[in-house]
Amino acid sequence: MSERFGHGLVIGKFYPLHAGHAHLITSAVRACDRVTVEVLGSSVESIPLEARAAWVREEHPTVRVVSALDDAPVDFESDAAWDAHTALIAALAGAPVDAVFTSDRYGAELARRLDAEWVQVDAGRRLNPVSGTAVRADPAAHWHELAPAARAHLASRIVVLGAESTGTTTLATALAAELDTAWIPEYGREYSEIREGGLTAPWRSDEFDLVVDRQLALEMEALRRVSVPVLVCDTDVLATTIWHERYVGYAAPRLAARAAAHRPELYVLTGDEIPFVQDGMRDGEHLRRDMQERFRTVLAAQDAPWLEVRGDVAARVAQALPAIDAAVRARLGFTAPLEGQPVPEQEARVAAVRAG
Repeated sequence: MSERFGHGLVIGKFYPLHAGHAHLITSAVRACDRVTVEVLGSSVESIPLEARAAWVREEHPTVRVVSALDDAPVDFESDAAWDAHTALIAALAGAPVDAVFTSDRYGAELARRLDAEWVQVDAGRRLNPVSGTAVRADPAAHWHELAPAARAHLASRIVVLGAESTGTTTLATALAAELDTAWIPEYGREYSEIREGGLTAPWRSDEFDLVVDRQLALEMEALRRVSVPVLVCDTDVLATTIWHERYVGYAAPRLAARAAAHRPELYVLTGDEIPFVQDGMRDGEHLRRDMQERFRTVLAAQDAPWLEVRGDVAARVAQALPAIDAAVRARLGFTAPLEGQPVPEQEARVAAVRAG
Protein backbone atom coordinates (compact mmCIF):
# COMPACT_ATOMS: atom_id res chain seq x y z
CA MET A 1 0.00 0.00 0.00
CA SER A 2 1.88 3.05 -1.29
CA GLU A 3 -0.85 5.71 -1.60
CA ARG A 4 -1.16 8.20 1.24
CA PHE A 5 -4.55 9.43 2.48
CA GLY A 6 -5.62 12.30 4.65
CA HIS A 7 -8.57 10.91 6.60
CA GLY A 8 -9.06 7.17 6.90
CA LEU A 9 -12.14 5.38 8.24
CA VAL A 10 -12.51 2.01 9.92
CA ILE A 11 -15.92 0.77 11.05
CA GLY A 12 -16.90 -2.34 12.96
CA LYS A 13 -18.76 -3.87 15.86
CA PHE A 14 -15.53 -4.96 17.60
CA TYR A 15 -17.69 -7.59 19.26
CA PRO A 16 -15.13 -8.44 20.58
CA LEU A 17 -11.86 -6.73 19.55
CA HIS A 18 -9.50 -9.29 18.01
CA ALA A 19 -6.28 -9.60 16.01
CA GLY A 20 -8.02 -9.03 12.67
CA HIS A 21 -9.35 -5.69 13.90
CA ALA A 22 -5.89 -4.71 15.10
CA HIS A 23 -4.39 -5.42 11.67
CA LEU A 24 -7.13 -3.41 9.98
CA ILE A 25 -6.69 -0.37 12.22
CA THR A 26 -2.89 -0.51 12.03
CA SER A 27 -3.07 -0.67 8.23
CA ALA A 28 -5.19 2.47 8.21
CA VAL A 29 -2.87 4.28 10.60
CA ARG A 30 0.13 3.52 8.40
CA ALA A 31 -1.61 4.86 5.30
CA CYS A 32 -3.37 7.95 6.66
CA ASP A 33 -2.58 11.25 8.33
CA ARG A 34 -5.47 10.61 10.72
CA VAL A 35 -7.89 7.78 11.33
CA THR A 36 -11.41 7.62 12.71
CA VAL A 37 -12.60 4.30 14.10
CA GLU A 38 -16.36 3.97 14.44
CA VAL A 39 -17.70 1.41 16.89
CA LEU A 40 -21.20 0.59 15.67
CA GLY A 41 -23.40 -1.77 17.63
CA SER A 42 -27.03 -2.70 17.94
CA SER A 43 -29.39 -2.73 20.88
CA VAL A 44 -29.49 -6.52 20.94
CA GLU A 45 -25.76 -7.01 21.60
CA SER A 46 -24.64 -7.92 25.10
CA ILE A 47 -21.40 -5.93 25.48
CA PRO A 48 -21.92 -2.18 25.92
CA LEU A 49 -20.67 0.09 23.17
CA GLU A 50 -18.78 2.16 25.75
CA ALA A 51 -16.75 -0.88 26.73
CA ARG A 52 -15.87 -1.75 23.15
CA ALA A 53 -14.90 1.85 22.37
CA ALA A 54 -12.68 1.83 25.47
CA TRP A 55 -10.95 -1.33 24.21
CA VAL A 56 -10.12 0.33 20.90
CA ARG A 57 -8.86 3.49 22.62
CA GLU A 58 -6.61 1.45 24.91
CA GLU A 59 -5.15 -0.66 22.13
CA HIS A 60 -4.92 2.12 19.51
CA PRO A 61 -4.37 5.41 21.35
CA THR A 62 -3.44 7.43 18.25
CA VAL A 63 -6.81 7.09 16.48
CA ARG A 64 -10.06 8.97 17.01
CA VAL A 65 -12.71 6.58 18.35
CA VAL A 66 -16.43 7.31 18.24
CA SER A 67 -19.40 5.04 18.87
CA ALA A 68 -23.13 4.87 18.22
CA LEU A 69 -26.02 2.46 18.14
CA ASP A 70 -26.97 1.45 14.61
CA ASP A 71 -30.21 -0.52 14.61
CA ALA A 72 -30.96 -0.10 10.91
CA PRO A 73 -31.48 -3.47 9.18
CA VAL A 74 -28.38 -5.08 7.72
CA ASP A 75 -29.56 -5.55 4.14
CA PHE A 76 -26.95 -5.03 1.44
CA GLU A 77 -29.63 -5.14 -1.27
CA SER A 78 -31.65 -2.28 0.20
CA ASP A 79 -30.95 1.34 -0.74
CA ALA A 80 -32.97 2.48 2.27
CA ALA A 81 -30.81 0.42 4.64
CA TRP A 82 -27.65 1.69 2.98
CA ASP A 83 -28.87 5.28 3.24
CA ALA A 84 -29.54 4.87 6.98
CA HIS A 85 -26.16 3.31 7.71
CA THR A 86 -24.24 5.76 5.52
CA ALA A 87 -25.90 8.82 7.05
CA LEU A 88 -24.89 7.72 10.54
CA ILE A 89 -21.37 6.77 9.48
CA ALA A 90 -20.82 10.08 7.67
CA ALA A 91 -22.10 12.07 10.64
CA LEU A 92 -19.84 10.24 13.07
CA ALA A 93 -16.80 10.69 10.83
CA GLY A 94 -17.03 14.43 11.50
CA ALA A 95 -15.26 15.35 8.24
CA PRO A 96 -15.02 14.04 4.68
CA VAL A 97 -13.36 10.65 4.40
CA ASP A 98 -10.63 9.90 1.85
CA ALA A 99 -10.36 6.15 2.33
CA VAL A 100 -12.45 3.36 3.84
CA PHE A 101 -10.54 0.37 5.20
CA THR A 102 -12.35 -2.99 5.41
CA SER A 103 -11.62 -6.66 4.90
CA ASP A 104 -15.11 -7.45 3.63
CA ARG A 105 -16.47 -6.44 0.24
CA TYR A 106 -19.19 -4.17 1.62
CA GLY A 107 -16.39 -1.61 1.88
CA ALA A 108 -16.56 -0.96 -1.86
CA GLU A 109 -20.17 0.28 -1.70
CA LEU A 110 -19.61 2.21 1.53
CA ALA A 111 -16.59 3.97 0.04
CA ARG A 112 -18.57 4.84 -3.10
CA ARG A 113 -21.35 6.37 -1.03
CA LEU A 114 -18.83 8.38 1.00
CA ASP A 115 -17.01 9.49 -2.16
CA ALA A 116 -13.86 7.83 -0.86
CA GLU A 117 -11.45 5.14 -1.97
CA TRP A 118 -11.89 1.58 -0.74
CA VAL A 119 -8.78 -0.10 0.66
CA GLN A 120 -9.30 -3.83 1.18
CA VAL A 121 -7.07 -5.18 3.92
CA ASP A 122 -6.23 -8.88 4.19
CA ALA A 123 -8.70 -10.03 1.55
CA GLY A 124 -10.05 -13.45 2.42
CA ARG A 125 -8.49 -13.13 5.89
CA ARG A 126 -5.38 -15.02 4.84
CA LEU A 127 -3.10 -13.21 7.30
CA ASN A 128 -5.57 -13.19 10.19
CA PRO A 129 -7.97 -16.11 9.76
CA VAL A 130 -10.27 -15.02 12.56
CA SER A 131 -13.67 -13.39 12.64
CA GLY A 132 -16.00 -12.01 15.25
CA THR A 133 -18.46 -14.78 14.43
CA ALA A 134 -15.87 -17.46 15.18
CA VAL A 135 -14.75 -15.74 18.38
CA ARG A 136 -18.31 -15.38 19.66
CA ALA A 137 -19.02 -19.03 18.90
CA ASP A 138 -16.08 -20.22 21.02
CA PRO A 139 -14.26 -17.43 22.87
CA ALA A 140 -12.08 -19.79 24.89
CA ALA A 141 -10.70 -21.45 21.76
CA HIS A 142 -9.88 -18.04 20.26
CA TRP A 143 -8.67 -16.45 23.48
CA HIS A 144 -5.19 -15.85 22.02
CA GLU A 145 -6.77 -13.76 19.23
CA LEU A 146 -8.37 -11.24 21.58
CA ALA A 147 -6.87 -7.87 22.43
CA PRO A 148 -5.63 -7.63 26.03
CA ALA A 149 -8.31 -5.05 26.84
CA ALA A 150 -11.02 -7.42 25.59
CA ARG A 151 -9.55 -10.31 27.58
CA ALA A 152 -9.59 -8.17 30.72
CA HIS A 153 -13.29 -7.47 30.19
CA LEU A 154 -14.33 -11.03 29.33
CA ALA A 155 -12.24 -13.08 31.77
CA SER A 156 -14.02 -14.36 34.87
CA ARG A 157 -12.68 -13.50 38.31
CA ILE A 158 -13.07 -16.29 40.82
CA VAL A 159 -12.48 -15.00 44.35
CA VAL A 160 -11.48 -17.27 47.21
CA LEU A 161 -12.08 -15.79 50.65
CA GLY A 162 -12.66 -16.78 54.24
CA ALA A 163 -11.66 -16.31 57.85
CA GLU A 164 -8.08 -16.77 59.02
CA SER A 165 -6.53 -20.20 58.60
CA THR A 166 -9.33 -21.62 56.48
CA GLY A 167 -7.06 -22.46 53.53
CA THR A 168 -7.81 -19.62 51.13
CA THR A 169 -4.30 -19.42 49.67
CA THR A 170 -3.99 -23.19 49.45
CA LEU A 171 -7.27 -23.43 47.57
CA ALA A 172 -6.49 -20.46 45.31
CA THR A 173 -3.22 -22.01 44.17
CA ALA A 174 -4.84 -25.42 43.72
CA LEU A 175 -7.67 -23.99 41.62
CA ALA A 176 -5.24 -22.00 39.48
CA ALA A 177 -3.21 -25.15 38.84
CA GLU A 178 -6.34 -27.11 37.95
CA LEU A 179 -7.57 -24.39 35.61
CA ASP A 180 -4.09 -23.75 34.16
CA THR A 181 -4.31 -20.06 34.93
CA ALA A 182 -2.78 -17.39 37.14
CA TRP A 183 -3.75 -16.48 40.67
CA ILE A 184 -3.45 -13.17 42.54
CA PRO A 185 -2.15 -13.27 46.12
CA GLU A 186 -3.60 -11.21 48.95
CA TYR A 187 -1.85 -7.85 48.93
CA GLY A 188 -3.16 -7.06 52.41
CA ARG A 189 -0.99 -9.80 53.87
CA GLU A 190 2.10 -8.38 52.19
CA TYR A 191 1.22 -4.89 53.36
CA SER A 192 0.76 -6.12 56.95
CA GLU A 193 4.43 -7.08 56.97
CA ILE A 194 5.78 -3.79 55.57
CA ARG A 195 3.44 -1.19 57.05
CA GLU A 196 4.77 1.28 59.64
CA GLY A 197 4.39 -0.31 63.06
CA GLY A 198 4.07 -3.79 61.61
CA LEU A 199 1.39 -6.08 62.95
CA THR A 200 1.01 -4.39 66.32
CA ALA A 201 0.24 -0.79 65.34
CA PRO A 202 -3.46 0.17 65.15
CA TRP A 203 -4.88 0.18 61.65
CA ARG A 204 -6.05 3.40 60.02
CA SER A 205 -9.07 3.39 57.76
CA ASP A 206 -7.17 4.90 54.81
CA GLU A 207 -4.73 1.99 54.80
CA PHE A 208 -7.53 -0.22 53.52
CA ASP A 209 -8.00 2.09 50.54
CA LEU A 210 -4.36 1.54 49.69
CA VAL A 211 -4.79 -2.23 50.00
CA VAL A 212 -7.82 -2.12 47.68
CA ASP A 213 -5.99 0.04 45.12
CA ARG A 214 -3.01 -2.31 45.01
CA GLN A 215 -5.21 -5.42 44.90
CA LEU A 216 -7.22 -4.06 41.97
CA ALA A 217 -4.05 -3.05 40.13
CA LEU A 218 -2.71 -6.59 40.44
CA GLU A 219 -6.00 -7.97 39.11
CA MET A 220 -6.19 -5.59 36.16
CA GLU A 221 -2.65 -6.40 35.09
CA ALA A 222 -3.24 -10.14 35.36
CA LEU A 223 -6.58 -10.07 33.53
CA ARG A 224 -4.84 -8.69 30.44
CA ARG A 225 -2.37 -11.54 30.26
CA VAL A 226 -4.19 -14.68 31.43
CA SER A 227 -3.89 -17.44 28.85
CA VAL A 228 -7.40 -18.76 29.57
CA PRO A 229 -10.61 -16.85 30.36
CA VAL A 230 -10.44 -17.16 34.15
CA LEU A 231 -8.38 -15.61 36.95
CA VAL A 232 -8.27 -16.83 40.56
CA CYS A 233 -7.99 -14.17 43.27
CA ASP A 234 -7.04 -14.84 46.90
CA THR A 235 -9.36 -12.14 48.40
CA ASP A 236 -10.92 -9.02 46.88
CA VAL A 237 -12.54 -5.68 47.78
CA LEU A 238 -15.48 -7.30 49.56
CA ALA A 239 -13.18 -9.28 51.84
CA THR A 240 -11.20 -6.13 52.55
CA THR A 241 -14.38 -4.39 53.73
CA ILE A 242 -14.87 -7.20 56.25
CA TRP A 243 -11.32 -6.93 57.52
CA HIS A 244 -11.79 -3.17 57.82
CA GLU A 245 -14.67 -3.85 60.21
CA ARG A 246 -12.49 -6.24 62.18
CA TYR A 247 -9.41 -4.03 62.54
CA VAL A 248 -10.84 -0.49 62.49
CA GLY A 249 -14.05 -1.28 64.32
CA TYR A 250 -16.70 0.04 61.97
CA ALA A 251 -17.97 -0.40 58.43
CA ALA A 252 -16.60 1.71 55.56
CA PRO A 253 -19.40 2.57 53.09
CA ARG A 254 -16.90 3.80 50.50
CA LEU A 255 -15.23 0.36 50.43
CA ALA A 256 -18.61 -1.36 50.29
CA ALA A 257 -19.49 0.77 47.27
CA ARG A 258 -16.27 -0.21 45.54
CA ALA A 259 -16.98 -3.85 46.27
CA ALA A 260 -20.50 -3.56 44.83
CA ALA A 261 -19.05 -2.05 41.64
CA HIS A 262 -16.49 -4.82 41.28
CA ARG A 263 -18.37 -8.08 41.66
CA PRO A 264 -16.59 -11.25 40.53
CA GLU A 265 -18.32 -14.04 38.65
CA LEU A 266 -18.11 -16.29 41.72
CA TYR A 267 -17.09 -16.25 45.38
CA VAL A 268 -15.70 -19.42 46.94
CA LEU A 269 -15.81 -19.36 50.75
CA THR A 270 -13.38 -21.75 52.46
CA GLY A 271 -14.88 -23.65 55.38
CA ASP A 272 -13.61 -23.26 58.96
CA GLU A 273 -13.76 -26.96 59.85
CA ILE A 274 -10.02 -27.51 59.32
CA PRO A 275 -7.48 -27.12 62.17
CA PHE A 276 -6.32 -23.59 62.95
CA VAL A 277 -2.62 -22.96 62.28
CA GLN A 278 -0.93 -19.97 63.87
CA ASP A 279 1.72 -18.56 61.53
CA GLY A 280 2.59 -15.50 63.62
CA MET A 281 0.33 -13.13 61.65
CA ARG A 282 -3.12 -14.33 62.72
CA ASP A 283 -5.38 -13.08 65.50
CA GLY A 284 -6.22 -16.47 66.94
CA GLU A 285 -8.62 -19.37 66.70
CA HIS A 286 -11.04 -17.82 69.19
CA LEU A 287 -12.07 -15.21 66.58
CA ARG A 288 -12.29 -17.49 63.58
CA ARG A 289 -15.86 -18.74 63.99
CA ASP A 290 -17.33 -15.25 64.38
CA MET A 291 -15.37 -13.99 61.38
CA GLN A 292 -16.50 -16.93 59.28
CA GLU A 293 -20.11 -16.22 60.16
CA ARG A 294 -19.58 -12.59 59.18
CA PHE A 295 -18.28 -13.70 55.77
CA ARG A 296 -21.38 -15.86 55.28
CA THR A 297 -23.69 -12.99 56.21
CA VAL A 298 -21.99 -10.50 53.89
CA LEU A 299 -21.88 -12.94 50.98
CA ALA A 300 -25.56 -13.76 51.38
CA ALA A 301 -26.44 -10.06 51.20
CA GLN A 302 -24.64 -9.31 47.92
CA ASP A 303 -25.50 -10.17 44.32
CA ALA A 304 -22.67 -12.39 43.08
CA PRO A 305 -23.11 -16.17 43.35
CA TRP A 306 -21.13 -17.93 46.06
CA LEU A 307 -20.64 -21.31 47.66
CA GLU A 308 -18.87 -22.64 50.72
CA VAL A 309 -16.49 -25.55 50.24
CA ARG A 310 -15.33 -27.95 52.90
CA GLY A 311 -13.04 -30.97 53.28
CA ASP A 312 -9.50 -31.49 52.11
CA VAL A 313 -8.01 -29.57 49.18
CA ALA A 314 -9.05 -32.12 46.56
CA ALA A 315 -12.61 -32.14 47.86
CA ARG A 316 -12.78 -28.36 47.87
CA VAL A 317 -11.48 -28.15 44.31
CA ALA A 318 -14.03 -30.74 43.18
CA GLN A 319 -16.86 -28.79 44.84
CA ALA A 320 -15.79 -25.49 43.28
CA LEU A 321 -15.10 -26.56 39.69
CA PRO A 322 -18.70 -27.04 38.46
CA ALA A 323 -19.67 -23.59 39.73
CA ILE A 324 -16.55 -22.05 38.17
CA ASP A 325 -17.29 -23.73 34.83
CA ALA A 326 -20.85 -22.39 34.86
CA ALA A 327 -19.67 -18.88 35.76
CA VAL A 328 -17.07 -18.81 32.98
CA ARG A 329 -19.52 -20.07 30.36
CA ALA A 330 -22.08 -17.47 31.37
CA ARG A 331 -19.50 -14.70 31.19
CA LEU A 332 -18.45 -15.70 27.67
CA GLY A 333 -21.97 -15.80 26.27
CA PHE A 334 -22.75 -13.31 23.49
CA THR A 335 -26.15 -12.41 22.13
CA ALA A 336 -26.20 -12.69 18.35
CA PRO A 337 -25.73 -9.47 16.37
CA LEU A 338 -28.27 -8.30 13.81
CA GLU A 339 -26.31 -9.27 10.73
CA GLY A 340 -27.15 -12.59 9.17
CA GLN A 341 -30.76 -12.48 10.37
CA PRO A 342 -33.72 -11.89 8.02
CA VAL A 343 -34.70 -8.22 8.09
CA PRO A 344 -38.10 -8.78 9.78
CA GLU A 345 -36.38 -10.75 12.54
CA GLN A 346 -33.81 -7.98 12.96
CA GLU A 347 -36.53 -5.39 13.41
CA ALA A 348 -38.47 -7.62 15.81
CA ARG A 349 -35.42 -8.31 17.97
CA VAL A 350 -34.51 -4.64 18.24
CA ALA A 351 -38.10 -3.72 19.10
CA ALA A 352 -38.20 -6.41 21.79
CA VAL A 353 -34.96 -5.17 23.38
CA ARG A 354 -36.13 -1.57 23.36
CA ALA A 355 -39.45 -2.59 24.92
CA GLY A 356 -37.56 -4.22 27.77
